[in-house]
Amino acid sequence: MKFRIINFFIWILLIAVAMYTGINGLPLWPIAVLAILYPVFLITISTNIRWNVFVKGYHHQKKHPKKEVCLTFDDGPTQVTPHILELLDKYDAKACFFCIGKQMEKHPEIVQEIIKRGHTIGNHTYSHTRKMGFLSSKSIAREIDACNIVANDITGLNLHFFRPPFGIINPKTKRAIQKTGHRVIGWNLRTYDAILNNETKIVDRVKRKLQPGDVILLHDNKEQTVTILEQLLIHFESNEYQAIRPDQLFKIHAYI
Repeated sequence: MKFRIINFFIWILLIAVAMYTGINGLPLWPIAVLAILYPVFLITISTNIRWNVFVKGYHHQKKHPKKEVCLTFDDGPTQVTPHILELLDKYDAKACFFCIGKQMEKHPEIVQEIIKRGHTIGNHTYSHTRKMGFLSSKSIAREIDACNIVANDITGLNLHFFRPPFGIINPKTKRAIQKTGHRVIGWNLRTYDAILNNETKIVDRVKRKLQPGDVILLHDNKEQTVTILEQLLIHFESNEYQAIRPDQLFKIHAYI
């Protein structure tokens, strides 16, 4: 359901409660509760990229007929990335790396190696600022454009895929993406490799939830991800799963 529709009904509810309360001389606490819950609602829908409230994204391929999944890596490239590339080659797996512009400037040779080995790269903004949810649409568009410029300077490619930092999508992000023309690639299976330190727990969780058409979120700026990835790739191989790129899973172009 579109945000405008949801927002409209919430405001109608708030006005109705206020009118009913005023007419009947009832306590004002229901209005206060709704006023508190509304920001919580906005934060919730803005940080759940899979709900497609603001922007249609590609998060998983429902009822995918083949045992294929996507491996995606955020926040690189870093010194960890080459180790990940070696593992992907070892198990004949492909992936998409959502790169930060500043990190690409630091490691242009790794970006080139990602492309050389048959993987794709996507836009993860230039700075990956923690203020992402508070930026104006113009500032978000500048972040996206700046990342594309860096990638193009290094590879000659114009990135089409975009993954917002922290998975934050709001009306300002929507306007920015409409301006830049990117497609949002999300995920439906999060490893929490950037949060948890228990590698066994992370791997077991992914194994338990794994389904054809999944898009898996990992990070190539965490050393433990190398160990986690190899265990996942061994599981894929044992269960006849193949790791492919998002452009292959969703039949859309990674570059424009």
